[in-house]
Amino acid sequence: MAGVTPVRAAGGVVWRHCDDGVRVCVVHRPRYDDWSLPKGKLDPGEHPLTAAVREVAEEADVHGVPEVRLPPVHYRMRDGAPKTVEFWSMRAVGSGGFQPETEVDTVRWLPLAEALRLVSYPHDVRVLEDFAALPPVSAVLGLVRHAPAGSRGTWSGPDTARPLDAAGLAQARDVAGLLALIRPVRLRSAAPRRCVQTLQPLAELLDRPIEVDSAYDEPKPGQDAEENALAAAGALLELARAGEPAVVCSQGKVIPEALAWLAAASAASTGPAASTGAVPLPGSAEDFRTRKGTGWLLAFSGDRLVAASRLDGAERLAAIAP
Repeated sequence: MAGVTPVRAAGGVVWRHCDDGVRVCVVHRPRYDDWSLPKGKLDPGEHPLTAAVREVAEEADVHGVPEVRLPPVHYRMRDGAPKTVEFWSMRAVGSGGFQPETEVDTVRWLPLAEALRLVSYPHDVRVLEDFAALPPVSAVLGLVRHAPAGSRGTWSGPDTARPLDAAGLAQARDVAGLLALIRPVRLRSAAPRRCVQTLQPLAELLDRPIEVDSAYDEPKPGQDAEENALAAAGALLELARAGEPAVVCSQGKVIPEALAWLAAASAASTGPAASTGAVPLPGSAEDFRTRKGTGWLLAFSGDRLVAASRLDGAERLAAIAP
């Protein structure tokens, strides 16, 4: 429809363990007399992941920790405007006690089979089916490349001491808000100063220390790049096996190769992530190229990387590059 502005929205399949198994959250909207998944429009300039967590909190009064980006849905609204909704699976970690309001008057936590029968729209059925196909997520990690740090050629000191520039400091603050959504309990950084500085706003926000780990450093002259990438991948797996959310800051010559190795190993073990209900994983290191100050949300099921979603404020709707 000419002249109609596309609507961008985000939401979540929020789940929790109950005595009878996993239950998911659905909401009733009196304005439309329908049952749907909690979701809502993006605020101007808002990242879809931030919007998804915010809308879940506003509509269902539940705090959700994002895990896996599900395939987006596209449909037309009642006025004919095209709409895209980004969805994440989210683990419920608390609630303030729901108070009925004009937008949502009822929240229900249902077994998946009941939720599939209750929701009013086929696109919500598809989202729930994608969620049902996911393997159990055992750990979620944030992985970010350090923010801009000026030009190496204009820095007179050791390269490891090169600090973030003004733009880099701003980007570090921006990405901290996204990384905080997974509620990390550990922060790890490659040794260069610019990497540690990239995590500093997040560390201050969460009041957590930054651990320096040279396993995430770029290869030194004469060091084998493949061995370096394997060391970084192994360090990420170590964090994933711990089962607690964590954030890592690394470097541009490490991240693509390490993630490509994890993706290939995961596909070789049980088949491609496309069969799990998640957005398919990229297949090569080139697909995992990461701009400075941006990163990834990584979901693991045991040792398997099952999803990787871009955390890129400059590409608000491109949560992954398939």
